Amino acid sequence: MVSGEYVTCHTENCNPECAKTHRLLRIKSHGHGAKGDNDYEFSLEFLQPVKPEVTHRSTQRLVNITLRKQEECWWDRLTLQERKPLFLAPDFDRWLDESDAEMELHAQEEEIINRVSIESKIHKDPYLALKKGYLFMYNLVQFLGFSWIFVNMTVRLFILGQDSFYDTFHTIADMMYFCQMMAAAEVINPLLGLVKTGVFPAMIQVVGRNVILFVVFGSLQDMQNKAVVFFVFYLWSSIEIFRYPFYMLACIDTEWKLLTWVRYTIWIPLYPLGTLAEAVAVIQSMPVFDETRLYSVPLPQVLGSSFSFSYTLKLYLALMFLGLFINFRHLFRQRRRRFRSRKRKMN
Repeated sequence: MVSGEYVTCHTENCNPECAKTHRLLRIKSHGHGAKGDNDYEFSLEFLQPVKPEVTHRSTQRLVNITLRKQEECWWDRLTLQERKPLFLAPDFDRWLDESDAEMELHAQEEEIINRVSIESKIHKDPYLALKKGYLFMYNLVQFLGFSWIFVNMTVRLFILGQDSFYDTFHTIADMMYFCQMMAAAEVINPLLGLVKTGVFPAMIQVVGRNVILFVVFGSLQDMQNKAVVFFVFYLWSSIEIFRYPFYMLACIDTEWKLLTWVRYTIWIPLYPLGTLAEAVAVIQSMPVFDETRLYSVPLPQVLGSSFSFSYTLKLYLALMFLGLFINFRHLFRQRRRRFRSRKRKMN
């Protein structure tokens, strides 16, 4: 198809009259051009025969003419004469040469093959519905649990103010225990191939949070009344109330664009703040572990009385910030890949 040929015309009331043969196209029009308000006409003799059906669209600046070739083949040029008329210009938005057409056709074939391959794999999995049902229910339960924590802490903060900081553990701990024990499935699911995510980043987050919850907070009563508990729990739940519903919708092949953007963006400030709050909790717990000798390892008299657990926490503190770097890089790559794929689909 030869399309998008422009003819100079400067009027809104351009009504071309076309006298057509197999090769010849004549245009007559009244408008304002180089000779002022006047009658204008021109003719084009094409290189090869074209079909008699011709359509046109006029604007104040140009006339857009669309016609079709009689035979599908590549032309060396548009007109029989070698030199292109000065008033004629191709529409490069629609321009397609032979190599471009082959590349476009090849890309379309690859896309069809990939789509058929993916669909065939999906249909071959007899347990797909069961897997999606399990993942949907898991994410729903986690979403409800962390939503309860977030709403409860928010309401208590508005009612009690700063006093709510110091009894957060006694109010929220049971639900947080439940959610964090359930979070072990996030390490098991990729191992079983139920989700296509990395095992190591998920393990870093689950193990790190459980150390803070069960070891630092759960085993030390002196830590349970500290304000840092509130900030750790609140930051954890602030991330999860957006992450789990995003996964829920993915299980039913649904996307909410605003939720997608929040899920891949809100971690940027909250994840480092959560790690910082966890680090504060670890630092505050070290003197308590030294004083109570809890989890200390007895040593021979030659080496000393015991090896304090606080030394282990110092090593864990360094590993915590290493884990922050690993997970931050992992999440950033996910975000970049996600939004890059969306841009490609839009284009």
